[in-house]
Amino acid sequence: MHPAFSVLIFTITSGAGYGLLGWLSANELFALWPLSIMAKITIGITAMVLISVGLSASTWHLANRKNAWRSFSGFRTSWLSREAVFAIVLYPVATMYAAGLYFGWPYIGLWSGLCLLLCLVIVFVTSMIYASLKTIPQWHTPLVPTLYLLFAIMSGGLAWAIMLTWNGLDIANFNHSLALIVAVTASVKLGYFVWFRLPATSSIQSATGFTQHRVSLLDAGHSAPSFLNKEFMFDVEQVKLVRLRWVMFIATFVIPLSVLYWIPTSMTLLGAWLVMMAGLLIERWLFFAEARHVVRLFHGQQKV
Repeated sequence: MHPAFSVLIFTITSGAGYGLLGWLSANELFALWPLSIMAKITIGITAMVLISVGLSASTWHLANRKNAWRSFSGFRTSWLSREAVFAIVLYPVATMYAAGLYFGWPYIGLWSGLCLLLCLVIVFVTSMIYASLKTIPQWHTPLVPTLYLLFAIMSGGLAWAIMLTWNGLDIANFNHSLALIVAVTASVKLGYFVWFRLPATSSIQSATGFTQHRVSLLDAGHSAPSFLNKEFMFDVEQVKLVRLRWVMFIATFVIPLSVLYWIPTSMTLLGAWLVMMAGLLIERWLFFAEARHVVRLFHGQQKV
């Protein structure tokens, strides 16, 4: 699949925003750290800014952006529509949460709980836009929504650690918990790479129904450039993909883990978060670049 830069920005930025807002909401529910009201509101605004930047980026690749509203019209059947609806619903809920904090309304736990629930639901629904596609075997796996949720919790958690240190709070115990989350996410990502090595389930034989003999394509589906050629026939050298995997793994997991264990100051955590976000950008690019749509079978590829 051809990686659209706007979608890459959308998934990693909004994911970090949902993760940060989720940690803030969880802190409100379980009273883990004593933050001031203004600190909570500032963290919430930061999270919503990240979310808003991500959501706006999701429209950059549209040929006709004024038709973006149509994404709300298929809630019953479309994961994309569900993601759009839930994302918009979060704004008034987050506003009520912030207003409740500022004015000291009772039952503030209700609004924080709704924020936490919506953050988890939105990240899951976004992941299902890809995981529901049976036509792309590399995405049609429970590992995709699992990783989306873990990435949001991990990147939002590191941003949360930065906010806590800036407010002068002790995060020694949280560092160990966050390091464990990073390690678990790295393990799941390694498992996802193993998924790529499994034998292909779709081939030109299974697509045509001729399973007893080798089938060769005599003529490609398109002889001139088209949307299918551009989006689904995107190829990268295997050596480059392997190198990018190593860079992604070091930036996303190794460097943040090292900072969390040895030098967890506000500035080093900020640097680690920026490096992690760069690593997640590479991870998201690989997520698309390594995907193989079954339409490739009708353009000469034997297996996907």
